[in-house]
Amino acid sequence: MSEPTCLVASTICRTVELGLTITGAAIAEDLTWIECRPVENDPRCPACLKPGRLRDHVDRVLTDLPMVGHPTRLRVRVPRFTCADTDCEVAVFRQRINTVAAPKASTTRRCARWILQRLAVDKMSVAAIARALGLGWNTVNALAGSLARELVFDRPGHLDGVRYLGVDEHKWKHRRGQGDPDFVTVIVDLTPVIDGTGPARLLDMVPGRSKAALAEWLGKRDNNFRSRVRVVTMDGFAGYRTATAEALPAARAVMDPFHVVHLAAEKLTMCRQRIQQATRGHRGRVGDPLYGIRRILLTRTDLLTDKQKTKLAAALDHDDAHLPVKITAWCYQDLIAAYADSNKRSGKLAMFKCLKRIRTGLPAGLEELAQLGRSLWRRRREVLAYFDVGVSNGPVEAINGRLEHLRGIALGFRNLDHYIVRSLIHSGQLQDRINAL
Repeated sequence: MSEPTCLVASTICRTVELGLTITGAAIAEDLTWIECRPVENDPRCPACLKPGRLRDHVDRVLTDLPMVGHPTRLRVRVPRFTCADTDCEVAVFRQRINTVAAPKASTTRRCARWILQRLAVDKMSVAAIARALGLGWNTVNALAGSLARELVFDRPGHLDGVRYLGVDEHKWKHRRGQGDPDFVTVIVDLTPVIDGTGPARLLDMVPGRSKAALAEWLGKRDNNFRSRVRVVTMDGFAGYRTATAEALPAARAVMDPFHVVHLAAEKLTMCRQRIQQATRGHRGRVGDPLYGIRRILLTRTDLLTDKQKTKLAAALDHDDAHLPVKITAWCYQDLIAAYADSNKRSGKLAMFKCLKRIRTGLPAGLEELAQLGRSLWRRRREVLAYFDVGVSNGPVEAINGRLEHLRGIALGFRNLDHYIVRSLIHSGQLQDRINAL
């Protein structure tokens, strides 16, 4: 190829960024082969730093970014030198091209960065990336995993600035039976959401869903990290609360409002089903009053239409046997109203009064409400803490949803280590670090 042609080709393929100039090109089946050489020779010995004598050239094949939809291979003609210093321990050495590729790597540095960008930004599957590069699935997955571990675990500062944590369980493998090996504990940094600087980011995933799983992870963090954490949001699982209290005594635990309302909704549904059986002798059927309001009962009062309100009143007010359902529904709506109060102080007071009313001394027939009262009263500090700090587990649930999407893209995972690394790439907000590679 002529010099002007090589210059144009190097500009179009952007090999100039790598310090390479193109000398030729060819097409072999689906691969585009590009012949190139270093723009500048560097004959210095890596041991003694003295210039050596040119001996010959060797070819190094590297996978680069796909060109116009086809996999690309760079065949780099690398000079090889003989060290002129007879006392040097190195006799023969190649010119270093570390700006192009890492030592012993089979891909260029920009190709490795491109792989992570496609996974993190475009949410592509490993299989799709492997097809675009003309590489094997295992090669791409191993490369992405090693780079992600380096970005997350091997670089200092990954946990700097974390003051608000969110903790939740996540089922990473769906199969018959229920067991802890199918669950992980998800740990999320909520600080960017609270500060208004960006979305929440996934910090790590720990095998299991227990007090020990969270306590072990927190115990491995340094004292600076543990002293910075001010708030930890969680669901109703007592193990997470205990682990937080022991490992982060200065942090404030917050029980997420969604889980509080969800627990109350479960008790309301159980009460309705029990009364349905007691009054009708069978499960709910079309035409049964309580069965007909099963969804209306769980809807916030302000969102009900006039028709729904009439139907609700007809089912609850015209039969004294339905009174337990009516009382439980009142308490359910009181919990929602307390969270919806724009004044956090009055909302906290309303929540405390509601919890105090149902904590003990309820008459017979309100078993589900009594269970709810005992459960929430034991966790009243975490429930009421929400009104003081205003931090919820909503962003954690959002990341859980994105991880479900990731698992669908990959058609499931069998290896937990792969799943954790891919999840960190997908939801760990690593874009800036990836672009800096």
